[in-house]
Amino acid sequence: QMQLEESGGGSVQAGGSLTLSCTVIKSTAGGHCMGWFRRAPGKEREGVAAIRSDGRTTYADSVKGRFTISKDNAKNTLALQMNSLKPEDTAMYYCAAEPSLWVGCGELNAKSFGTWGQGTQVTVSS
Repeated sequence: QMQLEESGGGSVQAGGSLTLSCTVIKSTAGGHCMGWFRRAPGKEREGVAAIRSDGRTTYADSVKGRFTISKDNAKNTLALQMNSLKPEDTAMYYCAAEPSLWVGCGELNAKSFGTWGQGTQVTVSS
């Protein structure tokens, strides 16, 4: 059964950068669709970015132009490069995968993803 393990979270000042990494364990490259989601305290979980196996990417409006999702199939890793971070980006970030998801990959719907990592905390101070 596929497992996902995130790393790279931490604390940074506004305007700074962080790179999150997600390693796919016990599977091959996560399948067709992988994504990043986040949950801030007191808020619903929201989709941040997704990438399909053909390279197509989708971003939430709130992170467009600042975040970049990428996948390294040779290393079985998923990354999220986060630049120009804002205090409102503070959240627990989760890596997710759904091997069979294709058409719906870009909808950033958490209910469509069946495998999740445990999360990594990102804190942005003003």
